[in-house]
Amino acid sequence: MTAEDQRLKENRLGEVDWYKWGPYLSERQWGTVREDYSSDGNAWNYFPHDHARSRTYRWGEDGLGGITDNHNLLCFALALWNGKDPILKERLFGLTNSEGNHGEDVKEYYFYLDSTPTHSYMKYLYKYPQAEFPYDDLVETNRDRNRYELEYEL
Repeated sequence: MTAEDQRLKENRLGEVDWYKWGPYLSERQWGTVREDYSSDGNAWNYFPHDHARSRTYRWGEDGLGGITDNHNLLCFALALWNGKDPILKERLFGLTNSEGNHGEDVKEYYFYLDSTPTHSYMKYLYKYPQAEFPYDDLVETNRDRNRYELEYEL
């Protein structure tokens, strides 16, 4: 029996709650209907990414490579800064429906590489540019394209 098999057995028998912690944190919650308090029901324009860094979520949280308990009460995630960006990098950047020429779209490079079923081991890769992240360029260029043109990516 492998160590992971043993952990799964302990979880099944209720000896140890191996599912208590895991990658249950949302990758991207800003602009979702869960946080829409707008008067017209337009969650995307009411809560764009630019607001996400300075507003508190009522119904959840998001983050880069984050982990949380199974009730989303205590959340941990990375905060990065390349020394050039005007903000800390705490959540994925993306476009809202009205900003993207093909609807909402996350404009990042990140990968979930590996994980055991109990999340006792997890491997995540986030590619953060060493130059200033092109927030404005991504928004402006995608907004200017029509739906027949390709999306503008990093």
